[in-house]
Formats: sequence, structure tokens, C-alpha cells
Amino acid sequence: MLFDPARHEPLQTFAWDEARVRQFITRIVRETEARVSPDGLWPTHSNDADPEENPRAPLTPLYHGACGVVWALGYLEALGAVELQRDPLAHAASLRASNRAWLEADDNSFFGSLMMGETPWLLLEYGRAPGEALARRLAGLIEGNIDNPTRELMWGSPGTLLAASFLHERTGDERWADLFRRSAAQLASELKWSDEHGCHYWTQDLYGREVAYLDGVHGFVGTVLPLIRGRHLLDASSWSEWESRIVNTLQRTVTLEDGAANWRALLTMPAGREKSLLMQLCHGAPGFIVCTAHLPSRELDPLLLAGGEAIWTAGPLAKGSNLCHGTGGNGYAFLVLYQRTGEVKWLERARAFAMHGIAQSEADEAAHGQLRYSLWTGDLGFAIYLWDCLRGEAAFPTLDVFYGAAA
Repeated sequence: MLFDPARHEPLQTFAWDEARVRQFITRIVRETEARVSPDGLWPTHSNDADPEENPRAPLTPLYHGACGVVWALGYLEALGAVELQRDPLAHAASLRASNRAWLEADDNSFFGSLMMGETPWLLLEYGRAPGEALARRLAGLIEGNIDNPTRELMWGSPGTLLAASFLHERTGDERWADLFRRSAAQLASELKWSDEHGCHYWTQDLYGREVAYLDGVHGFVGTVLPLIRGRHLLDASSWSEWESRIVNTLQRTVTLEDGAANWRALLTMPAGREKSLLMQLCHGAPGFIVCTAHLPSRELDPLLLAGGEAIWTAGPLAKGSNLCHGTGGNGYAFLVLYQRTGEVKWLERARAFAMHGIAQSEADEAAHGQLRYSLWTGDLGFAIYLWDCLRGEAAFPTLDVFYGAAA
């Protein structure tokens, strides 16, 4: 089977209600602004807390902490979705210092990490007040991450490759194009070939293990997303080679059933788990669709459409409305397919997931007594998904866009 029914729930058939969607976005933002502490932090949701650490400790990273909240608030205002009552960047410098201290306390030296490290904090500060000193610090983080052995989006060089792409788009400065090309060349040198599967892949030195993920956060397809996004910075022959590798790996690793498709998490699944497939952004078809949204080749379109059918059949995720492993992230796959095909059924499906996700968020808030103040795992990311459903566009937060409409 292409998904585990226990991880999903039946779609609640609410009619699309633009007024309710706009009101819910505003409520998320107003509640988020109201709950910020005097030092610029938000209460940690129990589903984001690390039980091995202080579960009450506020989080600071882009992925599930204050940086993501700050980014989301500023982004929604830049798009014209809301008007803020507070400056989200007021505490950026102290929060960045707290984020670094958190990494150091865990003996982590990956300070350039896009989702967990300093890079997004500096990107935010650079967006507000660009300057040469900040640019040098960002360049140092990107360069220092080129050889990072994780080779995945959250911690490794693909994340800082994406940052270089955002910076070049914003400034046109050749230093970012050079760092992009150097990072891409290093990733090319680290590609492996599987005779068993007939495709290229990367391994990741991740959390004390060497693995070979395929997915949209830690694996192959997440790693190629910034290469697709910044392909104009590569020469034509380099990009042509990348594109053929991407197409081949996705064709060789897909699982097809009755016109539907999904992808496994690992290149080689452990014995007994060969048919264990997840259906969420971080592991499964939604991430493969989102990460290849801007691939020029149309060879994969039949598989991406089959993946969309599998997501729709599976239904909303039981874990809530969030982006990484929830209904909002899966809904972004529908927005991508609407963007690629123009077929209105995909927009309708995205909006159906949006309405279901509102009900999930409301139920979660009632159960926990608070919203989930985070970007990738909580209500701020879902608010952006709702806005993209309103405008019928697929711009996945911090993967497709960083600086927003004000750039």
C-alpha cells in the first residue's frame, strides 16, 4: 500500500470559505503577536518540545522556533496578508545569540544550518539592513558549510546553497553565484551510484548514522531543490547533467500502484519495512512534488500527477495542519500541480485540505490551550499555506521564497 491509513483521517467536507480563511490567518497572527514574551520568544508547544531537554525551553531555529515565527510574520506582512502591530525583528540579535548558544550546548558546530542555525537569522538582518559586514558573515557561513557531510537541506550545504540563491536573487552580487557554483560542484563530487537501483544518490552523516535518504528534508529530492531553483547560475552542460540525474533517480525509486505513486524514505529500506511508505512532506510524495515544482523537464509530470492522486486518496494527515508532516504540507503538493497543469481540480483539492486544516488547528488549540508557534511544524506555516490557497500560488515558505513581495 502507498500509505498507512492509520496516519490519515477522513476529509471533512467544508465548503471553501474565503472570509473564514482570511479571518483565521488574522487570528493566528494576532494571537502570535499577543503571546510573544518581553525577550521575543514564544511558548513551546508540547509536540515540538524535546523530552531529553527542558521541555519548557523556548525554541529559536527557523524550523520550529522563534526565527521561523519572525520570518512568517514579516513575510505575511510583505505579501499584504496582514498588518503587524509589533516589529518581529526587534529581538533578532539576542535571539540569534541564543540560537548559537543552543547549538554550542549540544556540541554542534553546524552554525551555517539553514533550518537550525545562524544563516536564516543573518538573512533576516541582511534583508532589513544590508551591509558588507553582514554579507561577509553570511559568505563565511555558506563557505564553511560546503564540506558539511550531512548533505541534506536541514543542516548541510543544500540549505546554504539555497541561501546563496536567495542572496544572489536579491542583490545580483557575483560572490553568491560563486558560492552557489562551488557548493553545487562539491555536491556533484559526492554523488554515489547504485548498481542495484540504477541511479545516483547521496549519503547523509546524520544524527550519528550514515543513511541514504531520498526525501524532501533530509534526502535526495530536498538536496536537488536548490539546484533546480538556482539552475540559471550553472552552465548549460552542468545543468543538463543535473536534470538527467534528477529525472532518473525519481523514476527509478518510485512505487506505483493503480495509477497512484509514492516514494520511499530511504534508497534501500530495512528488511521487513520495504513496503512501509509515509505520505507527508518530509517523507513521501508531497515532498517530491514540492521539491521538483520548478523542474523544467516534463518527463516526471505523469509521476508527479500520480503522486497527487495518492495524496488525495490518503486524505489529510492525522498529525495536524502543519507543513512538515501535516495537512498543509501535503496540500502544497496540490498547489504545485495546479501551478504546473492549470487544472482547477488541484486548486480545489488544496482548498479542501485548507478548510480541513483549519478545523485541525482549532481542535489542537483547544486541546493544548495554545497555538503552535512555529513555521515548519505549526500554525504560522499553515497560515502561509492558507494565503497561498487564497491566491492560488505555490510558494513554499523558505524553500521557494525568503524575502517575499518586498524584495
